[in-house]
Amino acid sequence: MADDGVKTDFSNDMSYGDYLGLDTLLAAQHPLSAEHDEPLFIAIHQVQELWMKLFIHELDAAISAVRGDRLRQAFKALARCGRIQEQLVSAWDVLSTMTPADYLAFRERLGASSGFQSFQYRMIEFKLGAKAEGMLEPHAHDPARHDPLRAAFEAPSIYDEAIRLLARRGLPVPADRLTRDVTKRHEYDPELESVWEEVYRRSEAFFDLYELAEELVDLEDLMRQWRFRHVTTVERIIGFRRGTGGSAGVSYLKSVLEKPFFPELWQLRTKL
Repeated sequence: MADDGVKTDFSNDMSYGDYLGLDTLLAAQHPLSAEHDEPLFIAIHQVQELWMKLFIHELDAAISAVRGDRLRQAFKALARCGRIQEQLVSAWDVLSTMTPADYLAFRERLGASSGFQSFQYRMIEFKLGAKAEGMLEPHAHDPARHDPLRAAFEAPSIYDEAIRLLARRGLPVPADRLTRDVTKRHEYDPELESVWEEVYRRSEAFFDLYELAEELVDLEDLMRQWRFRHVTTVERIIGFRRGTGGSAGVSYLKSVLEKPFFPELWQLRTKL
């Protein structure tokens, strides 16, 4: 024990490092070259994966709460999702300090590995409703990844659950929106937009549903910022080269920016 009363002997007790598994965490960076910037590249992506793990944890809580009509709990989880997304967005600021020459010095060492293969990123997209069965294929060789991803692919997204909640509250949701194949990406529906418009115009009567809609808009807004910072960072570093692993790189990343998760919530703003 130190003179100031702070514990110093951890031979028989759990320490800070033990609790956090720091020996494992800090030893998880394995550069394949001697290039100065490769540790940065590895660490930024690992940090993003840790944030995504927590994001999925909170998003699952929000989906469960919406399904159970426990919107205050959903709002808390979604608010935390937003704070996590801000960290994900800001991570690109650090990576963007890497120049093209810095990256190209070790890029060939990445082989076929690519962020396109991120299991957790795909899980987030599926839970937000961006369903595409082909995105399961990079994980087919690994049941520990493929099976939970398949389960998310086949499950209702947070938007599906929100729409079902509207119907349970007595709003005139089109019947086909409640029975649709949830493995398909949600497509814009003008009738559903009218339902959300009623929620907005009668916000005093449907205030928690109105707040849910705005939480979903916040969620997508930050996803757009994250994707935009991603595509900008990639273009800044590699231009329009094809991505590692054979992905289309910047061209693909730009294409997803034009595909909203919750289209009715964005379209109706023109009418309000």
